[in-house]
Amino acid sequence: MPATHGDTVRVHYTGTLDDGTPFDSSEGREPLEFTLGGGQVIPGFDAGVTGMEPGETKTVRIPADEAYGPRRDEMMLQVSPDQFPEGMDPQVGQQLQLRQPDGQAVVVRVAEVSSEGVTLDANHPLAGEDLTFELTLAEIVGG
Repeated sequence: MPATHGDTVRVHYTGTLDDGTPFDSSEGREPLEFTLGGGQVIPGFDAGVTGMEPGETKTVRIPADEAYGPRRDEMMLQVSPDQFPEGMDPQVGQQLQLRQPDGQAVVVRVAEVSSEGVTLDANHPLAGEDLTFELTLAEIVGG
């Protein structure tokens, strides 16, 4: 029987960017377990698994809008150097965790360091990227 909305599934996957660079894989790990339609994975991944039968493998291309969305300029933050803890020397590519006014933590990446300040990027690292996944439905564990 094919996997349908509400089923809990276990999926092996390998995700690559358009240039073929892998960014994530379940290889060497347990399959990813989630409920179809439960909002636990990006929409395009969910849609790609729906209708698959156990043991089936397929490749799906997920446009950025069905993955992590477009890159958004408003997610770039300019921060004064005096906003960092004393002795901290931010480096390009470094990941930091900020607290929002509501107490929620958000992960940002240092995008640029200059004499004027530090530019932080709060976009998801895969925002703006079209993604390709090779999916294998290992099993349907419940529904």
